[in-house]
Amino acid sequence: MKVVALADTHAPRRWKSCPPRVAEHLRGADAILHAGDVCVPGVLAELAAYAPVHAVKGNNDGPDLDAPETLELDLDGLRVGMIHDSGPAKGRLARMRRRFPDAGLVVFGHSHIPLDESGEGLRIFNPGSPTDRRRQPHGTIGLLRIESGRLLEARIVPVT
Repeated sequence: MKVVALADTHAPRRWKSCPPRVAEHLRGADAILHAGDVCVPGVLAELAAYAPVHAVKGNNDGPDLDAPETLELDLDGLRVGMIHDSGPAKGRLARMRRRFPDAGLVVFGHSHIPLDESGEGLRIFNPGSPTDRRRQPHGTIGLLRIESGRLLEARIVPVT
């Protein structure tokens, strides 16, 4: 299963429409995870043209965005938790393990800083932002490959 993870698109200020380098990765995806700060619901509709979208609400998302604060789902047997703001870096793994006790992977956003970290029997993954890189060298997304309940690959991919 090919899964594309993204967060912090901040439309329409930063995301006018799907950037071509993001669209390249969305083609052929089996699922798309958006970890919040969509800002304009039309972004989710645009993404849904590529694959089913699972999204959580970020701190910049208003009531017009129909998404929960947290989400737990099964992707080909892998339990995945999603949240926008995972809190401070210190204690993050343990905090996410407590918040999502059955998850093997937690996808989050908010900081715009890509992160792929494992520990506490959990992998936490922030794809960064494809459109608002802030102090990062590139805008980024995440690519996940899941098969039979296992995360076989997780990559942070520059798209700017």
